[in-house]
Amino acid sequence: MTSTANTGQRFREFKMPDVGEGLTEAEILKWYVNVGDTVTDGQVVCEVETAKAAVELPIPFDGVVHELRFPEGTTVDVGQVIISVDTQPGAGPAEEAPAPTAAHAEKSAASALAEEAEPEQQGRQAVLVGYGAAPSSTKRRPRKTAVTGTRPAAREQAGACAAAPQATFAAGIQAELNGHAAPAAPVVPAPAAPAAPAAPVVPVVPGARPLAKPPVRKLAKDLGVDLAVVVPTGPGGVVTREDVHAALTTAPVATAPAAAEPVAPQPAVPAAPAVERSARETRIPVKGVRKATAQAMVASAFTAPHVTEFVTVDVTRTMKLVQKLKDDPDMAGLRVNPLLLVARALLVAVKRHPDVNAAWDEENQEIVRKDYVNLGIAAATPRGLIVPNIKEAQAKTLPELSQALADLVGTAREGKTSPADMSGGTVTITNVGVFGVDTGTPIINPGESAILAVGAIKLQPWVHKGKVKPRHVTTLALSFDHRLIDGELGSKFLADIAAVLENPRRLITWA
Repeated sequence: MTSTANTGQRFREFKMPDVGEGLTEAEILKWYVNVGDTVTDGQVVCEVETAKAAVELPIPFDGVVHELRFPEGTTVDVGQVIISVDTQPGAGPAEEAPAPTAAHAEKSAASALAEEAEPEQQGRQAVLVGYGAAPSSTKRRPRKTAVTGTRPAAREQAGACAAAPQATFAAGIQAELNGHAAPAAPVVPAPAAPAAPAAPVVPVVPGARPLAKPPVRKLAKDLGVDLAVVVPTGPGGVVTREDVHAALTTAPVATAPAAAEPVAPQPAVPAAPAVERSARETRIPVKGVRKATAQAMVASAFTAPHVTEFVTVDVTRTMKLVQKLKDDPDMAGLRVNPLLLVARALLVAVKRHPDVNAAWDEENQEIVRKDYVNLGIAAATPRGLIVPNIKEAQAKTLPELSQALADLVGTAREGKTSPADMSGGTVTITNVGVFGVDTGTPIINPGESAILAVGAIKLQPWVHKGKVKPRHVTTLALSFDHRLIDGELGSKFLADIAAVLENPRRLITWA
């Protein structure tokens, strides 16, 4: 944390920390404080979402919130300042910039005259708060507009006011040389200021690249806003942050803002053809958990050679056991469902086939077999699919496994899963049956060896003891990394899981 240069240690800045494992950015989900609020050391001030989880950030010092650098929904790089705090709120107002002197005014007039002589010269531009302004080394191309005419009145007046003293001085020198009195300085009448000046709306020219600063372009990209259809209100037709946010909430035809006195009507802005297209399409920014999931799935699908096998199994006895466990006093207060016994069946199968529980070390060209099982459970959350895992699942009793599953799913749905809970997984279960899906071909979670998909459990006609009867049946699908698991090992592993679910007494005999 650093402080501002002109106020010593009074204003302290809090930067976006690396809350994950080498992550480079995070999205601000929610601010818990506003400007002027008092904060204390350790108080949570905002919630951010990384590529792995949502995390709450505490402030490391006391004071009063002086500035929030980014609004909610903004993706911020690690190391950027997100909030500044006044640690000495009773010290009075911060130092203000000194009033301009006469010499400074003359310099400003000369600068205005130079700007009039070279209208394309790029001057100093305002930038993001916390960063000093610097003159640009390039020249901005002229804005293409559909309306031609004279230059803006404000700029013409500034040029006339700056040029008048120069013309008077030159005329005086010439008169003295000719022996005549110098003429009086011409008086430039000042135009009456309107009661409520409205920002000029620059017409949007089809095909012209909209003018916007890089932070505004990034904001528009994150929000899925097409800058070509945004009505600019900034100086010279520059798109501002407010214009981008307004494009999300306003209708295609904007209404005039309310003013104290009537405002002259602005020329109608023709709607670009892309507006109609945008009205029928929704662009959702891919960031946070969804972005990380997409990248991980692509990396896994094109790195690990996937093989998927299927088996359909009668789980009627397992469903009866689930009901008995619900009535068991030892399981009182615990959540008992088929997923619990599927997880136990997988752990038993891993014990019988330990080579399944392994990882591929590409750098050293080695297979790393693991003597522990961090059992991943794929969980659908409002922010996307995440796969937290139960550490040392093989060592847990059935009640402990039930409690761990309940805690894992509850934490995931609340968006509070920590990055540590999602790292180090070895094998994963995804329950697609809760959506009424029979089966699928799941993609292996990166760094793991296999993933088991459990389909919907349905009553189906099944041959049982030589007769066709209605039985509870489901389909299991196992995807595995063929570098680690060959066809024989994968088939035996899946067959053992099915055998346990068909006859759950094997949970005892095989354990």
